[in-house]
Amino acid sequence: MKPAKVKPILSIIIGIVCFVLLTLFDQITKQWAVLHLYGQNPIVLIQNVFQLQYLENRGAAFGVLQGRRTVFIVLTIVVLALIAYLYARIPFERKYRILRILMVIIAAGAVGNFIDRISQNYVVDFFYIKAIDFPIFNVADIYVTCGVIILALFLIFKYKDDDFTEMAQCLRFKKKVM
Repeated sequence: MKPAKVKPILSIIIGIVCFVLLTLFDQITKQWAVLHLYGQNPIVLIQNVFQLQYLENRGAAFGVLQGRRTVFIVLTIVVLALIAYLYARIPFERKYRILRILMVIIAAGAVGNFIDRISQNYVVDFFYIKAIDFPIFNVADIYVTCGVIILALFLIFKYKDDDFTEMAQCLRFKKKVM
């Protein structure tokens, strides 16, 4: 028996609502950081382990590409266009639902930081794992990082050749015959 397909319009509506809520949550947390952390000492949550510390990041993770705002804007637009295309083209079957969820999460993270770059020329970061001196990050960074890692794990361990063939056909790519 073939698994039931999810209604495409319902999936798209749910995806948009979740995308808006996730993006809104990211923006609210950044606004909180500006109001409560800007110009203040860090808020220590776990001594020598984890704290909230305000940072204006004009680059990417680990401080790379500082001041390259245009690169981030173009890259974000390209990534969002690709995600939208994939979201619309991947089969609307239950087994591919996790891919859609992960695309929504990744897109929300990309847009969360995109909003900051457009409106302020920097991204507000505030989570700091002091124990390992990890770069300061934000909720949008968590969305993107966790979303990409989980997506990679699902693509490597869950989906089989037949699933990739089905997805490729929906994306209008032809599988090479060897």
